[in-house]
Amino acid sequence: MAGQSFLLDISMLLGLMAILSSCGSCSFHTELSLEEATLKDLQRAFYQNKLTSRQLVEFYLEQVRRLNPILKGIIEVNPDALDQASRADLERKKSSPRSLSPLHGIPVLVKDNIATKDKLNTTAGSFALLGSVVPRDAGVVTKLRMAGAIIFGKASLSEWSYFRSNALPSGWSARGGQGKNPYTMGEPCGSSSGSAISVAANMVTVSLGTETDGSILCPSTLNSVVGIKPTVGLTSRAGVVPISSRQDTVGPICRTVSDAAYVLEAIVGADRYDNSTIEASKYIPKGGYGQFLRAGGLKGKRIGIVREFYDFGPDDTFYTQAYEKVVKTLKKGGAILVDNLMIDNLEQIFDGSSGEQIALLAEFKISLNAYLKELVASPIRSLSDAIEFNKKNSKLENLEYGQEEFLKAEATNGIGDAEKAALARLAKLSKDGFERLMIKNKLDAVAAPGSLISPVFAIGGFPGVSVPAGYDPQGNPYGICFGGLKGFEPRLIEIAYGFERLTKSRKPPSIKRQ
Repeated sequence: MAGQSFLLDISMLLGLMAILSSCGSCSFHTELSLEEATLKDLQRAFYQNKLTSRQLVEFYLEQVRRLNPILKGIIEVNPDALDQASRADLERKKSSPRSLSPLHGIPVLVKDNIATKDKLNTTAGSFALLGSVVPRDAGVVTKLRMAGAIIFGKASLSEWSYFRSNALPSGWSARGGQGKNPYTMGEPCGSSSGSAISVAANMVTVSLGTETDGSILCPSTLNSVVGIKPTVGLTSRAGVVPISSRQDTVGPICRTVSDAAYVLEAIVGADRYDNSTIEASKYIPKGGYGQFLRAGGLKGKRIGIVREFYDFGPDDTFYTQAYEKVVKTLKKGGAILVDNLMIDNLEQIFDGSSGEQIALLAEFKISLNAYLKELVASPIRSLSDAIEFNKKNSKLENLEYGQEEFLKAEATNGIGDAEKAALARLAKLSKDGFERLMIKNKLDAVAAPGSLISPVFAIGGFPGVSVPAGYDPQGNPYGICFGGLKGFEPRLIEIAYGFERLTKSRKPPSIKRQ
């Protein structure tokens, strides 16, 4: 155990050295601007005694007070956040080994489907789970606490991670209300909507979201933030209200690629409550992900361009021109573009015949029932209980409205012949499509607009990184997504960081405050 502790301390020290290395003899202005501050900015301020973790939490609490009534990005704030901050300040004064972590003393918001064994609820946005008691912290929360992070609160989301019904608006939950995109005041995209809203609007430093299909990448691109959808199994799903263990993954949503890389570094790794993490641990690079934050990260990278994703049509010249500029920027950064590629069977992935929904419905019922049964206490113990709860609390005559996916999932009966055929079809689509494309063309990544490519990554468990790319004339953010094979996170981080350094596209939103 002592040897493990020593290695952990060295790893934390190297991480902190990397995050502070560019500081040298530099000094902050008397008043540090906390809006848009990065982890590097905050750690410098901590160690120059210009900021405390308690002051940082107080700043974000005031941001939440002013902005959250408008944006509804946060369901609950941790009542113990200030106490955790004071503890972090004391650890820093005592030079505790944990204070070497880049996340030490940093407030982190987690999506409301990620369990915390504290005073916060874990409800997936539903009143059906209000008051439920989880057996333990989620695996990723355990790792955040080990890194000295402050659990700031729970982010709003599309209720039940947008698997209750496609008829409900994205970003809406019964507990959280309708989350709003801080740039447009429209829908924020789901289901990790609150995680993206809150970081984009500077209500918290960094956050965690989850993705089954598009739920990190979509809100990240539409709210002008950075989202990393990790390889499935790279981060633990234990303690996360599930949809599918085959597709679910937990990842960071932050304002910069560097922040996202450091958060990812903190939450990856084996967890005895999630067997998939043991196999996926082979993808974790020695020395962590911070080492891949290289300004010239695009140089020499082979990036594929699948033109089907760039066909916006003659009526949308803005996005056609905008993404051509993005492609040119990649080339300017030294990337080797492999253009005019095609993913075999791409139409089948998008037209509903892939079998993804058939598999997800059955997996959802199985995994949700298992999650609910493990709770120490809960108002509901099964998917059928959740359906009945919604019926009893609905004011609509049509009691099926708003939970159509729940009803379809409840009608399944395990993994039968139809589900096995669907799973085999999904595996074949990935192997013959995206995997073959990447291997045949020796690609480091594929670049696609927004989150359009997310179903391709979802069905194969592949990673993706979304980075802000600009804004249209109406102020709507748009982004670029880089994706690769399992374990390609180091390459994707290099590429994303290189692109971010060249473009510096992100701008904070202008919000009318109360």
